[in-house]
Amino acid sequence: MATAAVQTAAATHVDVLIVGAGISGVGSAYHLQNQCPGKTYAILEMKDTFGGTWETHKYPGVRSDSDLYTFGYRFKPWVGTPIASAQAILDYMGEVIAENGIGEHIRYGHRITSCSWDSKANLWTVEASDKRGQSHTFTCSFLWMCQGYYDHEKPYIPDWKGMERYQGTFVHAQLWDPATDYTGKRILVIGSGATAATVIPAFAEKAAHVTMLQRSPTYFFCAENKNELADRLREVGIDEPTIHRVVRQQIMHDQDLMTRRCQEEPEVVFEELKELVRAFTGKPDFEFAPHFTPKYRVWQQRLAFCPEGDIFRAAVEGKVSVVTDTLDTFTEKGVRTADGTEIEADIIVACTGFRLSVMGDIPFKVDGQPVDWHDTVNYRGMMFTGVPNMAWVMGYFRASWTLRVDMMGDFVCALLNHMDRKGARRVEVALREEDHNMPLADWIESDNFNPGYLMRGLKDLPQRGDKPEWRHNQDYWAEKDQIPTTDLDGSEFLYDGVRAGTKVAEPA
Repeated sequence: MATAAVQTAAATHVDVLIVGAGISGVGSAYHLQNQCPGKTYAILEMKDTFGGTWETHKYPGVRSDSDLYTFGYRFKPWVGTPIASAQAILDYMGEVIAENGIGEHIRYGHRITSCSWDSKANLWTVEASDKRGQSHTFTCSFLWMCQGYYDHEKPYIPDWKGMERYQGTFVHAQLWDPATDYTGKRILVIGSGATAATVIPAFAEKAAHVTMLQRSPTYFFCAENKNELADRLREVGIDEPTIHRVVRQQIMHDQDLMTRRCQEEPEVVFEELKELVRAFTGKPDFEFAPHFTPKYRVWQQRLAFCPEGDIFRAAVEGKVSVVTDTLDTFTEKGVRTADGTEIEADIIVACTGFRLSVMGDIPFKVDGQPVDWHDTVNYRGMMFTGVPNMAWVMGYFRASWTLRVDMMGDFVCALLNHMDRKGARRVEVALREEDHNMPLADWIESDNFNPGYLMRGLKDLPQRGDKPEWRHNQDYWAEKDQIPTTDLDGSEFLYDGVRAGTKVAEPA
């Protein structure tokens, strides 16, 4: 267990400063104190409690859209249903914090206002303010950015015409107030992604009617919210750690197969997805066109999980209707679409996605110079050229986010231990000789993964190269073999300003 942070009147110093107490920050803290037990650390969290995204979102029915056997941590077995409520995930995270003494390292209510690196001191200086407006200074040798990728306070809302005319209640799902009573109300949900797929069936239980207005359809994967392999292993008395490990491996195998099939035979996969909808609704003649026939390839955007086919069953029961069109303008009573259709609603809920927030929108400086992230090149999506002693956790879109949290925990801890063995105080990545004239491009190709929030924010993200080392390829099944075997003395690493593998001349 790491010892307590060193605090002075001027600043609090730790070896490692973790930003964010969400799923990434808590997992990273666990790995740090177990794999680098001599390191001191602190976690800065702007909220008043842990949980990150699971604390932010409070809309009806909020739940995971990844299975908890892979979204849960590798080191703590998950024993609930595969798709879990936000509260169940928070309870799980709370157990991790309590069982591992992580809570004493978390500084809640601390909003970071700047991060500055000094190469002479080999030190990060992090300024933060608390809820009372008081300033706090932290210094650290290594900065571990675990704050996620989107703005938790300002969601993305298109600049729709006539919004000021609407007389009902308008809210973005990310800002939903749980005290809102929607019983017997007419609800319009704008959007069709994972959030809409979650909130619409929940609204339908008590609302008079729910309408989903979408510009374009989404792919849905319908399945029962259970794992037959896990249930069978429990039935025969297998211990939970073994169940967790085996089921996790099975799910990752299945996801790998599904991802490859979506690329190689997307039409066949779509037909299989349709059959699942027909099975759960009991309607072999369920009509998919035009509202459930997306224009993009399966998994080119997130595949929304639909437990027990709930959104489709609500539609068949007449509780939910779908309109596929663009929104022309808000009216006093609702909205009007491009084709002139009027949709009246008492409550309008925007499920229009996130606003990308790179590094928490925190101003960064390196040796006094502001960092423009788009001027940097990313190393495997976790380190960046020209920015020493820092790692950023950016998870997967087609696999559970936490798979990369665990993987990066191993990598960062191995890097820190390697630095200690070398006696190095600074590490950074730099393009190698063989990367000379390597073409650079935006963070990810649009034909790989293209949700709106990512496409809108590409110019804020670091660039990628055309080699595996210089990109976040979104392929867990390749990275699970590549990252653990990284040569930390490869020529892409510079230690104390000297490229790894460089022979230093002996003094005469």
